[in-house]
Amino acid sequence: MSKKYLYYFSEGNDAFGGDKVTMKNTLGGKGAGLAEMTAAGMPVPQGFTITTDACTQYYADGRQINDEITADIFEHLKGLEEITGKKFGDNQNPLLVSVRSGARQSMPGMMDTILNLGLNDEAVEGLAKKTGNARFAYDCYRRFVQMFADVVMMVPKSLFEVEIDKMKEAKGVKNDVDLTADDLKELVGTFKKIYEENEGRPFPQDPRDQLIEAVKAVFRSWDNPRANVYRKMNEIPYEWGTAVNVQQMAFGNSGDRSGTGVAFTRDPATGAKKLMGEYLINAQGEDVVAGVRTPSPISHLKDQMPEVYDQFVEIATRLENYFRDMQDMEFTIEDGHLYMLQTRNGKRTAQAALQIACDLVDEGMITEQEAVLRVEPKQLDTLLHPQFDAAALKAAEVVGKGLAASPGSACGQIVFTAEEAEEMVKSGKMKKVVLVRLETSPEDIVGMQVSQGILTVRGGMTSHAAVVARGMGTCCVSGCGNDNEVKIDEEAKTFEINGHKFVEGDWISIDGSTGNIYGEQVATVAATGNKNFNRFMGWADAARQLLVMTNADNPRDAQQAVDLGAEGIGLCRTEHMFFAEDRIKAVREMICARTVEEREAALAKVEPFQQGDFEAMYRIMGERPMTIRYLDPPLHEFLPTKDEDIKELAADMGMTFDDLKNVVTSLHEFNPMMGHRGCRLAVTYPEIAAMQTRAVIKAALNVSAETGHVITPHIMIPLVGEVKELKFVKDVVVKVADELIAAAGVDMKYQVGTMIEIPRAALTAGEIAKEAEFFSFGTNDLTQMTFGFSRDDAGKFLSYYYDKKIYESDPFAHLDQNGVGKLVAMAAKLGKETRPDIHLGICGEHGGDPTSVEFCHKVGLNYVSCSPYRVPIARLAAAQAAIKHPRAN
Repeated sequence: MSKKYLYYFSEGNDAFGGDKVTMKNTLGGKGAGLAEMTAAGMPVPQGFTITTDACTQYYADGRQINDEITADIFEHLKGLEEITGKKFGDNQNPLLVSVRSGARQSMPGMMDTILNLGLNDEAVEGLAKKTGNARFAYDCYRRFVQMFADVVMMVPKSLFEVEIDKMKEAKGVKNDVDLTADDLKELVGTFKKIYEENEGRPFPQDPRDQLIEAVKAVFRSWDNPRANVYRKMNEIPYEWGTAVNVQQMAFGNSGDRSGTGVAFTRDPATGAKKLMGEYLINAQGEDVVAGVRTPSPISHLKDQMPEVYDQFVEIATRLENYFRDMQDMEFTIEDGHLYMLQTRNGKRTAQAALQIACDLVDEGMITEQEAVLRVEPKQLDTLLHPQFDAAALKAAEVVGKGLAASPGSACGQIVFTAEEAEEMVKSGKMKKVVLVRLETSPEDIVGMQVSQGILTVRGGMTSHAAVVARGMGTCCVSGCGNDNEVKIDEEAKTFEINGHKFVEGDWISIDGSTGNIYGEQVATVAATGNKNFNRFMGWADAARQLLVMTNADNPRDAQQAVDLGAEGIGLCRTEHMFFAEDRIKAVREMICARTVEEREAALAKVEPFQQGDFEAMYRIMGERPMTIRYLDPPLHEFLPTKDEDIKELAADMGMTFDDLKNVVTSLHEFNPMMGHRGCRLAVTYPEIAAMQTRAVIKAALNVSAETGHVITPHIMIPLVGEVKELKFVKDVVVKVADELIAAAGVDMKYQVGTMIEIPRAALTAGEIAKEAEFFSFGTNDLTQMTFGFSRDDAGKFLSYYYDKKIYESDPFAHLDQNGVGKLVAMAAKLGKETRPDIHLGICGEHGGDPTSVEFCHKVGLNYVSCSPYRVPIARLAAAQAAIKHPRAN
């Protein structure tokens, strides 16, 4: 065989020559841990690992284990027989094994396990005779039949549990351990009948067949629904596959001197340095997880088996010192002998992750840079947003699930319009509201601001609702209509999901971190400060090379971002400023103007408001850069669409209904996201760009004079696809700006750049860089235009693409590095060739995604920009990227 697909635990550590990454990738986390514990002389039941490459080959071979790998499995099984002195399938001294999954990244509970494999009607008698314990032998056999049927053949587990409950009730006992050998023998017979009734064939008696089918089942479980969901949530690539560990059984169910448990070297909830865990006497591993009996704290083991407890504490200490991290360990005690079944770096809360990282540095176990690598960036979210109370959440029913669009938890009464949200909260009729909408639009911004959370039927991770909610730090679940039965009637004020109907005023709770929707009131708890946060983030900032900016459109978001460590504003969307009540009328007058003079008169009314907005933000930002994007969305977004609203607005503006209706109709576009928007508006109506330039430059001049700060405005022209259109708009900007600066008699510098969001702009970036002093990659639109599907509608079909493994993840959530990423890298290279000092950044929602931030670092961008509450995530992701991929400054 040209490729090695199996390794004994005893050879795994040496076979990779100290390359722990390759060993873990090949053997999986569990297999690597077993190999390292074996090499360290710890009491590990021996066995062998079938590698992740074998899993990949299994899928390549049409979900079959080929003859070469099958032969190698049985060859290694012979070796295990020699190690243990037992025979597989023997009726005198049978070798029983566990078959367990072990991916390279821990996926607790996501894949399948089979214990006690190798038993049949003869071997069980041999086990009973060998051990002198018939009850134990038949307990193992009934467990094996149930587990094999459930995991391998997918016979419902509940069929077996019903029979166990019947037996306990008939015998008048409470727990499984109170059943006798005869009771368990009877259960085995019942279980085998259930198996035959469901499968149409007897329970398999050949242990070799059992083993191959079990290995297939574990490989198959890599692709089960719960594993797929977990992988998508945790960005684990499908092509990784899982390893399988075949290990001699250690029996925790062989009597009162036996048991099984799970323990952590530190508290995974708080990070406190203390051994904690639970165990059960006379039990096997699944009993602890299933909760069939209440386990005892690990500290009680000291009283029951002091020598075992002392040995376990010594091993736990050795493991933590060896791996230099908090360990999650599984163990079994068989007749007073301790066996270690697993060790891995333990899952932990964000609070615990920071505490452990800081403690390990203080203990001299790891460096500050190593500590930075020990915390997952996304974990920081939970430190910044309200969360559901854990006790209240246990009793709550999930009625549906959408996209986890903006983290945190929210509970409130349902309202169906932004106006209702604002009115209900201002009047005090409702203290907390959740805005439920088919989809949101920019004019919903005021209602979104007062809402605890936002739930939309349509839209993806970069829909309007998702982007704005993340910017505000508001919980949002979007696209709940993608995978649920949903009906919404905003006029009738009703919402129905999976048969659960709600009307205005009903309570609903949503979790923007999981996408879960609860049809009831679930209590939330506020985010709490963390004493380790600033210290840890200081280490991260010292390591990173990317600047981290924020996307902010108002003073509140700007201040929030600065408080969270933002080094500037990479994207200020000016259109969000146009919807406030004191200026929307003037904006609409501008849109309805018939002449340049009328349009300029309307813009003159808007200008002081826009200037005031910029002044307020410049005061907060000081000398930090602020990149202001000129008007981007199509003009129809600022006008109503319903006849009754058009009628009301026409009267307010002194127009006839027909005239205003004609304006609305004339602005209709079949595909507005690719229509008359961005720089195309400024080409058509240069007076808009002139007004915005006056507002920017006047604001900067005023605040510079007021504060003494050296402010350098950054003006960004959106949606450029041709260098000539950029030059046209830039000429307007430069003329107005230079005149204002000259009149002020100061030497203020400013920059004009563009947003690269059209593939043609990336392809011609060398030409565009002749006019642009900076590039900001708008990867939301760049992704949309490169893939050729709408970011608001893609949610309707992307789930099918995930199921069929066409896409691993949402390209609007994680930058597509093979396609969109190539455009970014190419544009960056071409831009630098033309203008070596060009500043390069990213301001789409990918700017807060850790894998995308790492890509930005690797291709040489200068900064990323993201929503305020994602700034700490981006800071940590940038630091980890710099540590893993150092580059010259």
